[in-house]
Amino acid sequence: MPNPAPVTPDAPTSIRTPLLTQQWLDLAFVHWAVEPDVVAGLLPRGTVPDTHDGVTYVGLVAFRMHRVGWLRLPGVPYLGTFPETNVRLYSVDAHGRRGVVFRSMDASRLIPVVMGRVGFRLPYLWSRMTVRSAGDTVTYTSARRWPGPRGAASRLTVRTGERIEEPTELEHFLTARWGMHNAFFGGPEPLAYLPNHHPRWPLHRAELITCEENLVTAAGLPAPSDAPVSVLYSPGVPVRLGRPARPAGIPTP
Repeated sequence: MPNPAPVTPDAPTSIRTPLLTQQWLDLAFVHWAVEPDVVAGLLPRGTVPDTHDGVTYVGLVAFRMHRVGWLRLPGVPYLGTFPETNVRLYSVDAHGRRGVVFRSMDASRLIPVVMGRVGFRLPYLWSRMTVRSAGDTVTYTSARRWPGPRGAASRLTVRTGERIEEPTELEHFLTARWGMHNAFFGGPEPLAYLPNHHPRWPLHRAELITCEENLVTAAGLPAPSDAPVSVLYSPGVPVRLGRPARPAGIPTP
């Protein structure tokens, strides 16, 4: 693998003609440190764990997806708006592109779940979910419905704190991810990279008040044994997703 591209708080390239548009709102980022060998076998062929100071991370990210839209069409208010909670890992490919790999993506709308699974081969799962705010706290709940495993659930409550004026290198590493790696296509080299673009994250310190979850183990990872090394909150950003690029880095037609 070549040296990874630099971590940049701003998107390295623009997306002039998006495949999808959406907003990610009221995000809680909860991260645990893990040794790269623990997660290497869970990444798509053609990627290795991305590391910061020799360590990689497991992320539990809960948020509200808002008004998903195709191309330049207006976002859909009902089917395109729903809570989501992801378990994700950090990856880098042979082109040095840093990204995320989703191990599970719980969402509360069945039609987008089916479209994500069939159309993009993403690990979407249908769950019963809520996002509720009360003062300076936000609570995210999920209970998996299909395809399972039944009993996979989470309840997170974070208390938001002050705005971070200058995020640390680790905070940029965990949040400034400008694409995902996934096996979108068949064939002998199925790996592809789906880029995204959005404004720089507005980040806040956050305190984890409640963390009752087994989504991490349901995603095939060891249960966290220590407290999270990072808990952040963001009110959100508007997002553009580009077309998946095949292994050679050429976007699909």
